[in-house]
Amino acid sequence: MNSAPSLSVVVCAYTVDRWEDLQAALVSVQSQRRPPEDIVLVVDHCPELQRLADRMLHGVRVLPNQRRKGLSGARNTGVEAASGDVVAFLDDDAAAHPSWTERLLNDYRDPDVVGVGGLVVPWWETERPAWFPPEFDWVVGCSYRGLPEEPAPVRNFIGANMSFRKDALRAAGGFRTDLGRVGARPLGCEETELCLRITSRRPGAVLLHDPSAAVRHRVPAARATWSYFRARCYAEGLSKALVARYGDGSAALSSERVYLTSTLPRAFREALHPGRPAPARTALALALGVGATFLGYAVGSVRARRSAVRSPRRPAEPPSLGPVQGSPA
Repeated sequence: MNSAPSLSVVVCAYTVDRWEDLQAALVSVQSQRRPPEDIVLVVDHCPELQRLADRMLHGVRVLPNQRRKGLSGARNTGVEAASGDVVAFLDDDAAAHPSWTERLLNDYRDPDVVGVGGLVVPWWETERPAWFPPEFDWVVGCSYRGLPEEPAPVRNFIGANMSFRKDALRAAGGFRTDLGRVGARPLGCEETELCLRITSRRPGAVLLHDPSAAVRHRVPAARATWSYFRARCYAEGLSKALVARYGDGSAALSSERVYLTSTLPRAFREALHPGRPAPARTALALALGVGATFLGYAVGSVRARRSAVRSPRRPAEPPSLGPVQGSPA
């Protein structure tokens, strides 16, 4: 077993509208029992936020996203600026438990572990809707029922709480900038695609889900609605179609098959169990979520096939990460 590596924490932000959440996220990192060697805030093409962060934040390196606009480009900027052996990512509207970094780093004592992700607990701005099934908490960027409840290998992590060895990130080329969220657009799956690429390049590599490494993720009222639920499920289907196109389709959808054949049937049975709150609306949400995701996947697959006809060559791998300059704020 190796000693714990050094750690950089990267937080990406794109708007001043979440300034208070961003401050809370950074304070939660600075208050860790095992403080990271390095905290990097990457501002995604928002000059107003850049000026505010430069003026108000201390003990944090504040950098502009020097790549394509969006979360993936911002994360790649953070990876190249990070000084630690391990790079952890925390969302700008999440707050880490005081033992978060300690728990993450303990798992890296195993040399086979190239990435560690943790529990993401929803922090509802309003009361959790009675109809919202916990199996679909991924819709709001949180851990969902069906994930391992004890440390275990997984295919991919939830982006609000994940970490990787920096050499593995660099060897894989970083996050694809043609996947993932740009501003408020609810696309995703860039984490899934990266995780698949890392493990395909390093046989025997372990991506470990450790629920003891926990963060709390704010869920605003706007995301606790039927319209957001439907839109996010549809966007997930679109994104999954791209992931399947870029990589091995069977591996890209392996977790989804287990989810559809095991987790969701159990969810339907439990939703209709006597005494459950809002059973009909919960069952409707489950059906709507599955249907919208399938529709998005079908539309995304058609688009991918049309794109392949126009450009029959295999999509290029992400370019190697280049140097990014940055100095302490």
